Amino acid sequence: MSMTWNNFLQPDLILEGSILQLSTETIQQYGLKGLVLDVDETLVPFTVDTASPELKQWVEEIRSHVDLWLVSNNLSEARIGSIARSLNLPYYLGAAKPSRRKIRAALQAMSLPAAQVGMVGDRLFTDVLAGNRLGMFTILVEPIVHPDAALRSHPVRNFEVWISEILGASITPKQSKIHKS
Repeated sequence: MSMTWNNFLQPDLILEGSILQLSTETIQQYGLKGLVLDVDETLVPFTVDTASPELKQWVEEIRSHVDLWLVSNNLSEARIGSIARSLNLPYYLGAAKPSRRKIRAALQAMSLPAAQVGMVGDRLFTDVLAGNRLGMFTILVEPIVHPDAALRSHPVRNFEVWISEILGASITPKQSKIHKS
């Protein structure tokens, strides 16, 4: 079965707001047993190398319901390792998403089928594309850009929306409902 670009770039769920809006209720609603999390701008801004108190609290709440792995394209062991240790989470770096190799390794480490694992990230062309290619449940979140405003909302990148429209993907979730926090 050949998938079109449209299918590949279509998230299963779009969160209005940052990853901190992803609730245990939503995770349970979709039957997810694990989450693979992007790091840069999904969990922390590029300029930051530790987790915010809000993020730590979110991880503590979520980890009692699902397995969590960090998978980052970033090559900095110092930075990504520091963030992972501050959250006490396993991680892979240098993932080169949309390459599937390290995400697949995280799935194997969790011993879960792809369909029961959410791929959570702020980018269509890395996180959502890779997750969809593996048959994961893809969740697009708004990027966390400013260190002083982890909770401030930012629009999904206009450039990616524009490119996706050219490719024929309207950025609405497959269930065509946006999860309002």
